[in-house]
Amino acid sequence: MATKLRAKPPEEVKPGKAKLCVFSLEGGGKTWFALQFPRAYVIDTEGGARLQHYMARLKASGGSYVGPDDGACDFDFIINEVKTLATEKHHYQTLVIDSITKVYQSTIAREAERLGDKDAFGASKKPAIAKMRQLIAWVSKLDMNVVFVAHQIAVWGGEGKDRKQVGVGPDAWEKLAALELDLDREVEAQDLIGRRMIVRIRHKESEEYGMQAQIAKAWPVSKPPQEWKDANPEPGSPDLFDGNDEHDKPLPQDKSKDAPVALDENGQPLPF
Repeated sequence: MATKLRAKPPEEVKPGKAKLCVFSLEGGGKTWFALQFPRAYVIDTEGGARLQHYMARLKASGGSYVGPDDGACDFDFIINEVKTLATEKHHYQTLVIDSITKVYQSTIAREAERLGDKDAFGASKKPAIAKMRQLIAWVSKLDMNVVFVAHQIAVWGGEGKDRKQVGVGPDAWEKLAALELDLDREVEAQDLIGRRMIVRIRHKESEEYGMQAQIAKAWPVSKPPQEWKDANPEPGSPDLFDGNDEHDKPLPQDKSKDAPVALDENGQPLPF
């Protein structure tokens, strides 16, 4: 019997690629972590990934690089690169945008300067948010791992005298992780000298891709990351990385002369 219904029988669903956001304070290991992913296409908005040890790691993984001199600190450039990755055949398996903070905040700053006294009610953010929506739309079409690298900022809650810091988060469009990418799980990792990094990812993908093991590999020397936490907890929740709970405290540093460290080819500690 002929029918106009379009539903099809369910098929086996293959795992998608990991989409995640990694953030920390300066020197937390974000770029080093991102470059461990296979065949990375790195859009470096800040120029920080040009350091020798980063380039060596990128080369070893079969990746490629575009930086500020190529136009990487411009939303239209980034969107066009992602469009090309989504529509042309290539060998890349991972897209890294390092950092999304730089291009997002730079776009806001330029618009604020243009508006001058007319910048009210968040008007200077509108072009940056519009570009973020375009970027996310194309990212969702990629059959690739995607790593958004961001700086870390304080997250505040409450009003008036009750306003206080309730945690930390990525310095980017606030809807990037929670709503647009549905990154609902968070894990914190620290290495032996106290570098701290937070990764947000979908809960399902954190299990499929063994992200805790991936994080442990991000540093040549590392302690196992903690269990996954809710990435959007209520204030006061033990899942919140606000510095007030036992699991938020830095790991003890190993200062012994035999403590392992990561060295470059000249025997000097790597500046993560």
